[in-house]
Amino acid sequence: MCAQNNSLSFTIQVQQELISYQYRKKYGILLKTKKEIEAIRSSCRLAATILSKTCAQVKVGITTNQLNDYAHSLMLAANAIPAPLGYGRPPFPKSICTSVNDVVCHGIPNDIPLQQGDIINIDITCILNGYYGDCSKMVALEPVDIEKSKVIRVSYECLHEVFTILKPGLFIYEIAEKIESHADLHKCSVVRQFVGHGIGIHLHEPPQIPHSYNTIKIPLAAGMTFAIEPMINAGSADVVIDMEDKWTARTVDKKPSAQWEHTFLITEEGCEILTTFD
Repeated sequence: MCAQNNSLSFTIQVQQELISYQYRKKYGILLKTKKEIEAIRSSCRLAATILSKTCAQVKVGITTNQLNDYAHSLMLAANAIPAPLGYGRPPFPKSICTSVNDVVCHGIPNDIPLQQGDIINIDITCILNGYYGDCSKMVALEPVDIEKSKVIRVSYECLHEVFTILKPGLFIYEIAEKIESHADLHKCSVVRQFVGHGIGIHLHEPPQIPHSYNTIKIPLAAGMTFAIEPMINAGSADVVIDMEDKWTARTVDKKPSAQWEHTFLITEEGCEILTTFD
């Protein structure tokens, strides 16, 4: 019996290594090992904790620069590195992204005080022991208008809808179908210019995972880790990039936008949210 068990374990290991090789060769996708998953899980847990603590600081009168400094200090205290700081070209100048009202994503923290009626997305990505964790959530400075309230709710529901279907064998295009059909139902639009992505060993890994309708027929597999972050607009799906800072993305019609983000792990049975927050 022991020999049979050893033989079965060896066979399973060989199969897993073959699938991992095939995904890396065909799609460029890194299926993570158990050791890598544990390291990514730790980074994700830290990112989620820092996100919850930073969101708890949001109040009327606080600036996004103050939120940035607070989150930055938490990362340093945990011996982690803020992934956005210095990333890209031009280098991103801050440690977190803070996107207010009509800012879709990549909002740069500044000294403008938050006001009653604002909505804000706080996006935290940290590097812990060389591995990445990424998540974001919305905060409303109540009371907010009906349009802002709706887009926050719909964006959250879109992410939850994805969670209910993630499992090995699901095609990437099916993720977008779930998101966009729900957004359409509530007369909202899905941003096309920005997508979800693999993450864990690098900040951005294959595959790209569009949130809008597409035809990508890559099946999910156990060991994949990726971030899903549907950006939902109250009006047009189109966005414009700030010509000066080259980062801030705003809705073209100045309508509000919202997003929630989790890092997911595909397991043998389904999926796990690695960035569970309060």
